[in-house]
Amino acid sequence: MIKLDNVSKTYQTDKVETLALKEINLHVKKGEFVGMMGPSGCGKSTLLNLIGLLDRPGSGTISVDGIPLKSYKDKEVAKLRNSTFGFIFQSFHLINDLRVIDNVELPLLYRTLPAGERRQMAREALEKVGLGARMDHYPNQLSGGQQQRVAIARAIVGQPQVLLADEPTGNLDSKMGAEVMEILLRLNGEGTTVVMVTHDEREAQRVSRIVRVFDGQLVA
Repeated sequence: MIKLDNVSKTYQTDKVETLALKEINLHVKKGEFVGMMGPSGCGKSTLLNLIGLLDRPGSGTISVDGIPLKSYKDKEVAKLRNSTFGFIFQSFHLINDLRVIDNVELPLLYRTLPAGERRQMAREALEKVGLGARMDHYPNQLSGGQQQRVAIARAIVGQPQVLLADEPTGNLDSKMGAEVMEILLRLNGEGTTVVMVTHDEREAQRVSRIVRVFDGQLVA
């Protein structure tokens, strides 16, 4: 599904060159739940951004469904990213001035869909995460766990093939974190591929495969 071949990434400023990832070879198969672990600053989030086409590699090749990305033209990549991936972050990144249902509907604005269909898809996504009764609330009227569930609904509203989660339970207490993890496991069970960065060994024990990153490289 998603394949990285000899992918490296370097960040450069006027005075410092930092090698974030070095010669990464990784194949995420359809239907997997991959947990990505490693110490802070080791390159996990950079790797997740590359998998999700939020960033481009310095060298190496990224392939999606067997097709190597030869061009990173903004419009082409944005279209592929919008149709293939859903993103969940540690910080919820919700817009407080918009109702919950409007937040969830945002990714669909980039698609040529009728307004009524967009709204129905947003309702269904909220029902899927157990927040159908909260769609007219605003984010600041919800608990942290509920806000993260809204973020998950926003990530899945476009029915992505792959869900990328960067420490999605990091800002939640254990009970709310467990609820979010159950949702991710259920979505994976329904066929969505999930790649999740986590520091929680208990969560990692529930995924289908663990990938460990250390100093920008994959380690056994």
